[in-house]
Amino acid sequence: MTNQISKIAIVTGASGGIGAAVAERLARDGFTVVVNYAGNAAAAEAVVARIEAAGGRAVAAKADISDAAAVVRMFDTVETAFGGIDVLINNAGIMNLATIADSDDALFDRTIAVNLKGTFNTLREAAKRLRDGGRIVNFSSSVVGLLQPTYGVYAATKAAVEAMTSVLAKELRGRNITVNAIAPGPTATKLFLDGKPQDLVDRLAKLAPLERLGQPKDIADAVAFLAGPDGAWINGQTLRANGGII
Repeated sequence: MTNQISKIAIVTGASGGIGAAVAERLARDGFTVVVNYAGNAAAAEAVVARIEAAGGRAVAAKADISDAAAVVRMFDTVETAFGGIDVLINNAGIMNLATIADSDDALFDRTIAVNLKGTFNTLREAAKRLRDGGRIVNFSSSVVGLLQPTYGVYAATKAAVEAMTSVLAKELRGRNITVNAIAPGPTATKLFLDGKPQDLVDRLAKLAPLERLGQPKDIADAVAFLAGPDGAWINGQTLRANGGII
């Protein structure tokens, strides 16, 4: 991918955490970034402001990815504003943990709606709309390999995302669009740290041979590789960015 200054990237769930780090990194790489958010407009606008203060280009776009109509409207708006879309980063997701026995219908349905149906909604639009030569990066998780107790529903959604990643890479044959997934391990974000006692965080940090938690920047750098010119020959793969935890 050359002349990245003209490339348009949508980053879902980009108002904080890993998504914000990805948005800021892609902006530094020359992409015009659409900072998607579901509810926190102020946080999304703060990401846009940081990008613009650093000399980049960004806009905020509200859409709950679990709502197919909202996703269509977001893609319509971006196409109208910028003339096309080149990159989709499917970062948005939720993580509510419980054993399978204790997972109620509300937990199951909401996790499926956001992590799986939401990813499907954006992939469906991207498959029809991305310009040739584009990039799609989905978010899986290293729990697909770790398979710890209480992660059953969450891990199931991410395993499904990995399957769709490989299938869509084949379906887009002939358009020079790569489709990959990134699978972070334990990463120091609000989503991960909330509710965990410090001794548990410390134990988790020691699991990887590099003996630390991942940082949002670590994941953003890996996403930038897949979205940029150096990742052009990587397709249909899941990159486990986890410090060697699995």
